[in-house]
Amino acid sequence: MLRIPCPFCGVRDEVEFRYRGDATRSRPGAAEEAAAFAAYVYVRANPLGWHLEWWLHVGGCRRLLKVERHTLSHEIRWVGAPGEQPPPPEKAQAS
Repeated sequence: MLRIPCPFCGVRDEVEFRYRGDATRSRPGAAEEAAAFAAYVYVRANPLGWHLEWWLHVGGCRRLLKVERHTLSHEIRWVGAPGEQPPPPEKAQAS
């Protein structure tokens, strides 16, 4: 089970949240063709590694959050509000 650190409520179990999708994609504008909107709705990537996602805290503050989560280990590196961006990852030091 994921433990998501809500910036407003503290660390909570995954059951209090609902996954809302990929936070890296932008919705097509009204002037775009129907094919662009269909691709936005139905075409999905299956990334391996760090991924930025939308999660809704339905069992708590009811706020939409951006969560940076590793899709293999489910480690959560960053959680923020919709307008925020995660800090750049630290560069690995050469040994």
